[in-house]
Amino acid sequence: MTALRVFFRCFDGCPGEWPLSLIDTRCPRCGGLLDVQHDEAALTHRSGAKWRELFDARRLSSNWPMSSGVWSKREWVNPELADEDLISLGEGWTPLVPMPTLGQELGIRNLWVKQCGHNPTGSFKDLGMTGLLSQVARLRRLGAHIPAVACASTGDTSAALAAYCARAQLQSIVFLPAGKLSDEQLTQPLCNHAQTVAIDSDFDGCMALVAAFCSRHGIYLANSMNPLRIEGQKTLSVEITQQLGWQVPDWVIVPGGNLGHVTALARGFALQKKLGLVDKEPRLLVAQAAQAAPLHRAYLNDWRFEKTVAGPTQATAMAIGNPVNVRKAIAELQRVDGAVESASEDEITRAWTAGDRHGLQTDPHTGVALAALRKQVEAGRILPSQQVVVVSTAHGLKFGTLKRAFHLSPGSDTQTALRNPPLRVPAHLPAIEDALLPKLR
Repeated sequence: MTALRVFFRCFDGCPGEWPLSLIDTRCPRCGGLLDVQHDEAALTHRSGAKWRELFDARRLSSNWPMSSGVWSKREWVNPELADEDLISLGEGWTPLVPMPTLGQELGIRNLWVKQCGHNPTGSFKDLGMTGLLSQVARLRRLGAHIPAVACASTGDTSAALAAYCARAQLQSIVFLPAGKLSDEQLTQPLCNHAQTVAIDSDFDGCMALVAAFCSRHGIYLANSMNPLRIEGQKTLSVEITQQLGWQVPDWVIVPGGNLGHVTALARGFALQKKLGLVDKEPRLLVAQAAQAAPLHRAYLNDWRFEKTVAGPTQATAMAIGNPVNVRKAIAELQRVDGAVESASEDEITRAWTAGDRHGLQTDPHTGVALAALRKQVEAGRILPSQQVVVVSTAHGLKFGTLKRAFHLSPGSDTQTALRNPPLRVPAHLPAIEDALLPKLR
């Protein structure tokens, strides 16, 4: 096969190409965002049918690194890497689960949920982090001085960075907004011995500080402004079509915070179509919490974006008022005739509890996606006959404290019927029967 080239190029169109060996992954000319560019002409030397055949064969392999859903598509991620560079925890290949009964409740007949919470650290962030840390490993192997890798996070990015840095035996640093993570999310970087810095700010403030810190001290930045993350995450789109027998759903619903994920998925579907693996792309719906919905406001305002200050929301990863990848995401959504929907806190709670009642362990961000799906079906944009994939971004067990508190909370508010507190009864069979049998009739 023709040798594959990959390089950085400025998203805003500055002339020039730069190697992936840049430590500061911002445009050297304007300081803006970079994109990873592949030599797509070289990729076309293998037909779409041959790509499908190759990816299907790798899916059946248990040999490392093909056991990774990301590195089984390594030509599309970073073909410069050697096997010794790959920092993998076996990410990807997460289940795509049909949910017909839940779909009926939401008004559609063909609903699937992509369970990204089954990744090693419990979220889709692992797909991007393996791509980024593997490039860092390559640079260190070639002699680059990279003392640590850092990120700002509302939870899942810090967990992924800490775990993959631990796998690489590399120091990680995470900047977190103090008091705004779940206990479970905070525990993850602590366990993997990340240097954890709690800051009295929101995510946007942490993001500005970590970017300045990395630039000043030669630390490698791991947030999704680094386009290597997007390269790993775009493999999720290949998994979805592959698991559907190389068929493309009508809609894919993506929870949106910093908006790297929807950008990645859109580009992955576009590349599949360009290389002939599939014959169309899905429409994309970004779901945001109403308390932190700057993209939804832009969508309602003819895509004119203005940054905001995010309010408090149980979907903590969405508490971002100025998403780094907003212009990339808008460009992709316009290209595929996508849409954006928001959900209130009550709608989010009702949605994740509904998901749980159907056997899922639903995190609040997936609750946002399910709530957005219901609203778009009711509005007539998504039709009952269409096939829909909801991307479940994280595992609900990351939010066990929140969910436990919800079910144990007393009160007679409108959500009482959603709660499922334990029955407290004496150790006496007739008392147990009195309490339990009426609930079985």
